[in-house]
Amino acid sequence: MIQIDALPAFNDNYIWLLQDTANRRCAVVDPGDAAPVRAWLEQHPDWALEAILVTHHHHDHVGGVEALKETTGAQVYGPASERIPGRDIALADGARIEVLGLAFDVLAMPGHTLGHIAYYTAQSPTPLLFSGDTLFAAGCGRLFEGTPEQMHHSLQRLAALPAETEVYCAHEYTLSNLRFARAVEPDNEHVRQRFEDVTRLRADNRITLPSSIGLECLTNPFLRTAETSVKQKADEWKGHSNPSQATVFAALRSWKDVF
Repeated sequence: MIQIDALPAFNDNYIWLLQDTANRRCAVVDPGDAAPVRAWLEQHPDWALEAILVTHHHHDHVGGVEALKETTGAQVYGPASERIPGRDIALADGARIEVLGLAFDVLAMPGHTLGHIAYYTAQSPTPLLFSGDTLFAAGCGRLFEGTPEQMHHSLQRLAALPAETEVYCAHEYTLSNLRFARAVEPDNEHVRQRFEDVTRLRADNRITLPSSIGLECLTNPFLRTAETSVKQKADEWKGHSNPSQATVFAALRSWKDVF
């Protein structure tokens, strides 16, 4: 059994800590800061950090990698086409790695960055997805390097995963994303209910993750570009008809950028 906990970092980042409780081995995903991981390891001195999984090159995801590698000897996995500090294993689309006894498939996710990858496993009791800054709870990442077409395709790949897949993204953006989702689909009851639930969680300073692919398909406008109501709002925003799902996505992303 793998236990997963969030180690908060910076203002709204989460470093995901995967724990093989039977063998006292662990791995982390996107350690932008070494300090939270070091603190956990100091509190658990009989545990070994074996692996560091990186989704993309932004500093808030890689800033702690080299320090952790130096002190623990953990193996560093990251996208082949990006400069990842301390990387040992370069990964491209379709690669498969084993971490803590689980086989993870590597999915290329161009959009937020060109080399962004995600890690997916169906081997745990519930499928797990570590989506970095591609898919957020009720949202998606900004397009710093890729095109809207690339990001739309990446998100569609994730939307096709099993509905029960648990989504572990890298930031606590859920409430602000749901405010936007309400603007896009004011009559969506799933969005309304999720907004109420998340508002209560955040009022208590509680985490809103993980999400699930099924929940995202019901409430995340960036996965709902085929819905007539979503297209209508995108058309209103742009002032003209968007002829494809990719252009609907592009309209939504441009709207969210200034929302």
